[in-house]
Amino acid sequence: MVGVSLFSMVAALGTVNEARQTDIPQQQVVESLALPALSAAPESEQSFLSEERVQRGDTVTGLLQRLGVDDPAAVGFLKGNATTQSLFRQLSPGKNLSARTGPQGELQSLIFPLNGGKDQALVVERKADGNGALFSAKEQALALDTQVVMKTAEIRYSLFGASDAAGIPDSVATQLADIFGGDIDFHRDLRRGDRFAVIYESVNHLGRPVRSGRILAAEFVNNGKAYRAAWFADPDGSQGSGGYYTAEGKNIRKAFLRSPLEFSRITSGFTSARFHPVLQKMRAHKGVDYGAPTGTRVKATGDGTVEFVGVQGGYGKVVILRHQNRFTTLYGHLSGFASGLRRGSRVGQGDVIGFVGATGLASGPHLHYEFRVNDVHQNPLAMALPSAPPLAPQQLGLFRTQTGAHLARIDLIRGFNLAQAD
Repeated sequence: MVGVSLFSMVAALGTVNEARQTDIPQQQVVESLALPALSAAPESEQSFLSEERVQRGDTVTGLLQRLGVDDPAAVGFLKGNATTQSLFRQLSPGKNLSARTGPQGELQSLIFPLNGGKDQALVVERKADGNGALFSAKEQALALDTQVVMKTAEIRYSLFGASDAAGIPDSVATQLADIFGGDIDFHRDLRRGDRFAVIYESVNHLGRPVRSGRILAAEFVNNGKAYRAAWFADPDGSQGSGGYYTAEGKNIRKAFLRSPLEFSRITSGFTSARFHPVLQKMRAHKGVDYGAPTGTRVKATGDGTVEFVGVQGGYGKVVILRHQNRFTTLYGHLSGFASGLRRGSRVGQGDVIGFVGATGLASGPHLHYEFRVNDVHQNPLAMALPSAPPLAPQQLGLFRTQTGAHLARIDLIRGFNLAQAD
């Protein structure tokens, strides 16, 4: 399976009348063109820009050598300055350093993107005045630009496997699961041959991706049924910070997510009779169990208020949320709670509220999830989930103007034939 990134596709067709070359009038034109005067810049003004990617086992000294830096004073400054020590702590493979050097290899400037997702870089510069220290070091914002990327892929084994093969960042795959999580259960509904197309923002520095931005439009074909969504934020703020809608303006977001975990497996479903592995007897199982490693993040499936957070019998560490008065959701056997979570706290759909564990009556790490309507247990995998409000009629014109180009790009790449590979 191979993903394809397309920025433009143009087809041109034309016809010309056949004619013999001897029938076409010809005229020879000779014109003298003045060449511009060329002059070499003074050696003191010459500079060379180089870029190197960090390899496993690299050192700062080795990277500087590959960048063409031959400057003992610069090496000494980098090793002895407190600010530049971050270079030695953040040499993760795949990152890029760029250096500007003089004709003799003297370092003029060095740019090193920092970890932490803050779009910051460590910038080392040779001082122009030459007084005091030769170099300065400071953190400053990277010069960034945003590009729109178009990718498509086919599911062979998993969503992340398909996205990796297509060169789609994990953060974009996670956004896909969040966008369509109300319609598709990514734990059990994916089928071999499912396809998706996605238009997303890539934030770049010097032409290289620094991080992924927001998905602008996407289509996911699951078991033959297509789901589409486009991002829309009304400038007047009536839709909050924005959301995803179908081409008809319907809110793609459901009032509840199908699952409180991004990815895991169902180990026990909703049933009236199940053999309890700890109690060693038959009893009803009025929820769904998701097997996942201890510490896996647990998300609120809907906007709500914390009704209970603490320890409660066989549930162990548990969080209970109340939604729209008549709905409640329960998250049991947790190993811990999100920082600051307390009774009465407001949470939004997708907010992390706790972490998978094995507290209470649990034979191993998993999440026990319950969904209740008017305090009556319901099967969250089978019930129809209510949708969030659609766009108002007066917003549809602006919505179509903002999203039309992105949805057209989805149409452009939807039928693109993917080369497949195991």
